[in-house]
Amino acid sequence: MLQQSGFGIAVTGSGSCTPQVSLDNHGLSQIVETSDEWIAARTGIRSRRLANHGMSLCDLATFASQQALSMAQILPTDIDLIILATSSPDDLFGTAGQIQYRLGATKAVAFDLTAACSGFVFGLVTASQFIRTGVYQNVLLIGADILSRWVNWSDRGTCILFGDGAGAVVLQASEIDRFLGFEIRSDGTQNSSLNLAYKAQSQELIDGVNIGQGTFQPITMNGQEIYRFAVKKVPEVIEKAMFRANISATEIDWLLLHQANQRILDAVAQRLHIPPEKVISNLANYGNTSAASIPLALDEAVRQGKVKAGDTIAAAGFGAGLSWGAVIFQWGS
Repeated sequence: MLQQSGFGIAVTGSGSCTPQVSLDNHGLSQIVETSDEWIAARTGIRSRRLANHGMSLCDLATFASQQALSMAQILPTDIDLIILATSSPDDLFGTAGQIQYRLGATKAVAFDLTAACSGFVFGLVTASQFIRTGVYQNVLLIGADILSRWVNWSDRGTCILFGDGAGAVVLQASEIDRFLGFEIRSDGTQNSSLNLAYKAQSQELIDGVNIGQGTFQPITMNGQEIYRFAVKKVPEVIEKAMFRANISATEIDWLLLHQANQRILDAVAQRLHIPPEKVISNLANYGNTSAASIPLALDEAVRQGKVKAGDTIAAAGFGAGLSWGAVIFQWGS
């Protein structure tokens, strides 16, 4: 029976896609003054995938989505809603509609959601509400970013961190509710800690009429502030989500964090008393892929046979905004 509070939710399929081009730390040391040892010791990153000039966000997201639909064993025409979590769309008006067309998901309404590195978790919560209320049955959620477009490749404080990729999951209405609890938060007072900001220059159209036109500037980040923010807030928000789910840390099978920095992953796990073998991490191979990082790591763990049906996952995203959030769910239908 479906729960009286609404329809149950299950995450039934996953998919991912990364560019073929890889830039390891040794290659990066030819661009800026750095080394593999320096980067790996501070971040845990060894390599990252980069999209070339001919690759679009839509390309990555569409392939990841097709994989997720195949695993869930549903057709594109079964999808009611597509949510694309991204901060680097191909079109500032939105890219979700392009993905809907490419997939042939003719019934689906599609829109972009922007919450930076928290985007996938915010998207999970958003998608779940449409299913919980009975409005939609099948939702495709995508996290995808090509932040190499917006990296200052002469700034070693940021260019060492980011990679490109996409991940997707299918959420479906279910008689057994696998979506156990969540908590999402924002704090705009710390917005300046991580930005991809628009900068305008004054342009006079006619006498007395001025507008501002410009473009977005490369990513800027206060790494120390982001680290302090993450190691404090992420354990707190996971604990709140676990409280809502009425489970304890000992019942968590997998801790799935936004893949930003291995030291952050380790610190959060330690504060929650979750052993290292329960922490999903592919950061070394892909770097920080922003909204793509959680579904990309999840899909890899599922296809490797680590994550199995019924496993309980605590997923948490954190980043620009500043924003952060956690979701507790069980994998599979």
